[in-house]
Amino acid sequence: MKKIQMVDLKGQYEEIKEQVDASMQEIIENTSFINGPEVHQFQKELEEYLEVKHVIPCANGTDALQIAMMGLGLKPGDEVITVDFTFAATVEVIALLNLTPVLVDVESHTYNIDPKEIERAITPKTKAIVPVHLFGQTANMDEIMRIAKENNLFVIEDNAQAIGANYRSSDKSIKKAGTIGDVGTTSFFPSKNLGCYGDGGAIFTNDDALAHTIRGIVNHGMYERYHHDVVGVNSRLDSLQAAVLRAKLPRLDIYNEARKEAAFKYTTAFEKNKNIITPEVVSDCDTHVFHQYTLRIMNGKRDALVKHLQENNVPCGIYYPIPLHAQKAYADAERYDEADFKVTNQLVKEVIALPMHTELDEDQIRYIAKMINNFVGKD
Repeated sequence: MKKIQMVDLKGQYEEIKEQVDASMQEIIENTSFINGPEVHQFQKELEEYLEVKHVIPCANGTDALQIAMMGLGLKPGDEVITVDFTFAATVEVIALLNLTPVLVDVESHTYNIDPKEIERAITPKTKAIVPVHLFGQTANMDEIMRIAKENNLFVIEDNAQAIGANYRSSDKSIKKAGTIGDVGTTSFFPSKNLGCYGDGGAIFTNDDALAHTIRGIVNHGMYERYHHDVVGVNSRLDSLQAAVLRAKLPRLDIYNEARKEAAFKYTTAFEKNKNIITPEVVSDCDTHVFHQYTLRIMNGKRDALVKHLQENNVPCGIYYPIPLHAQKAYADAERYDEADFKVTNQLVKEVIALPMHTELDEDQIRYIAKMINNFVGKD
């Protein structure tokens, strides 16, 4: 059995090596490092894949979120509702813009933002909702969009973990995650389902005016060189990263199918273990692309299991060990009550993410599952 890795980027590279190497060599020779043809072509190809009018590439996923909020014209003091159980970047950009983050709890079965908690958190100062499609599964966008429409709120989809996932609406329509709200964002960090070989990100929207504003923001507020029409930032996807993404994009659905197949094998291996809760897929497997495969260990052995796996050279991760409302940077005793985060506070004690990538094979999955089942116990 080959060495088990949390993410096997080298194995994935071997399949696309010839195309990536040739594209990078061409970029080096023509020196089109910033906003070169590869970037523009990738933008068009991603627009076609997502069936969205506008894709604006940028430097990373965190910038994408910040720029989306800047483009919507949110002002200091405006409240933005988002989820307590996620990576800090989502709330980080809200704080950086002097907006007011309002954290709410998640659903116990999907780990995604709970629409009921969104409704409870709305005040006259609320201006936007940021759902995170966590671990690769789309949030309940029907309910989120209903709430946003009724309260005249923007919806910014944090799609850093779910690119390629389909959302099946109650009206039977199908849209790609990240293209349902007013604006969507993603990250191309190397370990993502669609990852480059450095940092990268993108913003998606069907709103022509918003797209125009965002295109200026990512480039120092310029639409014409040295004419700064809006306050901007320096956030551009470089050509080398675009070349990698162009090689991977046609394979994204294949990559995601490989993740789903690995997830199915994991779930089958754990289905008789009463001490383990496996990820629940809502509606249809297309809604989940398994950026992470996250278990809940129910008998208090999670931390001991982590140590056991590490001692046996099986990588794993805890995403996330501390809820955002308990982080020093975002704690707010006046706003938050521990009773408001019952699900999140439980999840941080139980979750463990297993190796998940396109090169994961059946022998590795069987080995990992056997080790976990034996350690945790089934009774």
